[in-house]
Amino acid sequence: MTTPDAFLADCRARLAFDLLSHTWNAVVLWALRDGPRRPVELRARIGGISSKVLTETLRRLRFNGLVARMADLDRPSRVSYELTPLGRTLLPAIDVVGAWAFAHGDEVMAAQEAACPEDGPRP
Repeated sequence: MTTPDAFLADCRARLAFDLLSHTWNAVVLWALRDGPRRPVELRARIGGISSKVLTETLRRLRFNGLVARMADLDRPSRVSYELTPLGRTLLPAIDVVGAWAFAHGDEVMAAQEAACPEDGPRP
């Protein structure tokens, strides 16, 4: 249930949109949906993300309680990441946004192409 002020500065709905709107947050959460992964596995699964950006994203997700870091007791330099129960609660929302993008992505791209000539400026 939303209230008329659901998207004002200090509201919880805005917090959720901030979490999902960061470029890599939803992608990393989705990549962890099947279980723990080491950073090298995450990079291979995601593609197009640098080690630095992945590390920053994982730290941000840990800070927000969505991802847990696990160190291998036998090899302390070997770590993996997994979704927390709280992180798992975001998967249905990510799935809905992904389904919308699959259904309407071509329309959005067509609108972008129509709005900007091939060599013209982009917003």
